[in-house]
Amino acid sequence: MAVTETSTPVLIVGGGPVGLTARALLARWGVPALLVERHAELSPFPRSRLVNVRSMEIYRRLGLADRITARAFAPEYGRVRFRDTLHGRDFATAAMAGVRAPVPESPVTGVVTSQDRLEPTLLGAADAPVRFGAEVVGLTEEPDGVVALLDGRGQGAASRVRARYVLAADGANSTVRQLLGIGTTGPGALGGFTTVVFDADLGRWCARQPAGVYFTAHGSFAPLYPEGGWAWFGPTPEDAAHADWSGIVTRALGPDAGVRAEVVRVQHWVMNAFVADRFRHGRTLLAGDAAHAVPIIGGLGMNAGLADVHNLCWKLAGVLHGWAGPGLLETYGTERLPVARATLRQAVANARLLGRVQSRRREQLGSGAADSDAVETPWSERYFAQLGLVLGVTYRSTAVLPDPDPATAPETDTGTDDPTNPRPDTGRGDTGAPEAGTRTYAAADPETDSGTDGAADPEAGTGTDGSAEAGAGSGTDYVPTAEPGRRMPHLWLAPGRSTLDTCGEWFTLLTPDPAGWTRHPGAPWPLRVERLPGEHARRWGLGPRGALLVRPDGHIGARWPERPAGAAGLRHALAAITGSRAARP
Repeated sequence: MAVTETSTPVLIVGGGPVGLTARALLARWGVPALLVERHAELSPFPRSRLVNVRSMEIYRRLGLADRITARAFAPEYGRVRFRDTLHGRDFATAAMAGVRAPVPESPVTGVVTSQDRLEPTLLGAADAPVRFGAEVVGLTEEPDGVVALLDGRGQGAASRVRARYVLAADGANSTVRQLLGIGTTGPGALGGFTTVVFDADLGRWCARQPAGVYFTAHGSFAPLYPEGGWAWFGPTPEDAAHADWSGIVTRALGPDAGVRAEVVRVQHWVMNAFVADRFRHGRTLLAGDAAHAVPIIGGLGMNAGLADVHNLCWKLAGVLHGWAGPGLLETYGTERLPVARATLRQAVANARLLGRVQSRRREQLGSGAADSDAVETPWSERYFAQLGLVLGVTYRSTAVLPDPDPATAPETDTGTDDPTNPRPDTGRGDTGAPEAGTRTYAAADPETDSGTDGAADPEAGTGTDGSAEAGAGSGTDYVPTAEPGRRMPHLWLAPGRSTLDTCGEWFTLLTPDPAGWTRHPGAPWPLRVERLPGEHARRWGLGPRGALLVRPDGHIGARWPERPAGAAGLRHALAAITGSRAARP
């Protein structure tokens, strides 16, 4: 039988949240793409549960935030609870700051929602074609693209796809990563786990004390949907094929619960912890779990993958539309690999912190303490928001221009008590270390197990040396700054309009003097000029004619305390950031 062949600028491999978000982002850029998914349909399992504030900022830009929020849990579910059994009392809790209540650092709040509720919304966000039941079984790189061989998995004939670029978001067991021979670094498989989706009336114990997750001594419980449904997950028993899953879940509910769990479906999975050795091989780029897999505690994994494609898709669009050089794609790995490594360290530290709490509880009960006694927790109320890691990422690459000599920066008023308009930035550059005076909680490296127990210690305040890996934010607290490489800080420009809303499928020049930039470079780069109120400009170290050049992903590409050398200076900056040789003067 003849093998059919199609062509597309971008082939997306993997139809989970990361692949579907990449498809929506590329559609906004006008880049045609084909998504292939080896399964016959979207995932019927809940899987990931937290969409954090940075991811919701991305979805706000895509026009999806309200739809996602409408299908999610109420903010009261933005908390985790620790109990001996589900029907017992809390002995510890932790808030999901940024979900349970808004944070002043963002115009949005994160949400607790199940992956099987998120994916249909993402699928409907673009019209680009999707092929379910199609698995990549071969890749051949050619001078001007990649040829992918697809297996129809019993649903049709084999086919070939010619693509300029391949974006692989096909999960922790990525076929694409294996075909390319890309290795991984990290602990690897941490063990087998099982998720049991079940029905039971548990409202009597949970309605008054809602949570996104309940951790117990016999596995963890999570409500699935606002209208009902539950999931239990825990280590897979040795004889899983003959396990009485209803009995296992019922026992975890508690001996006096009087409720029988009615099992709906069961899924076995492996918890992984690794980072790919590189994120690019020629014209193929890895994203999401294909590039990095982390333990689930803290909800960092999927969200890190969404940040991957937010970083990557504007760069692919620039190369394919001709206003960026191919070297811009090299900055994807340069910028995202350090973040992936920091995320892995933090997720492993989170898991160890939870283990420490459960160990303290066992010791407490063993000493004869009452089952209602609380356990002192080793974290602050804002710890699990981890805004320093989520919002405080600093990119260092050729797609970011360093500040000019700080000695030339204007003096600024440094006093403000308004948390929504934070302390001004003085123009100081750094190497990713925490801001002075900021309490941060840095995680130890899971490979070296640095520190006393390998965990980030919120009581001590720092990890091995108190610093973050270059390029990545660290810890609980986030200090907004307009330093090049950082995410544009959120400030309200008008009711309902954030500084982040000025970003989109274009570069943004934010300046208190937009009239002075009427003769900006224009083509080939998409560019908009936006007015920045003077009080905001001063907080960010800008003079009355200064400017910030913000990349399409919302990260600051360049900052000028005063106006650069006219349109030529801006043109040079855009050319340098995008690697566009032909466009340079």
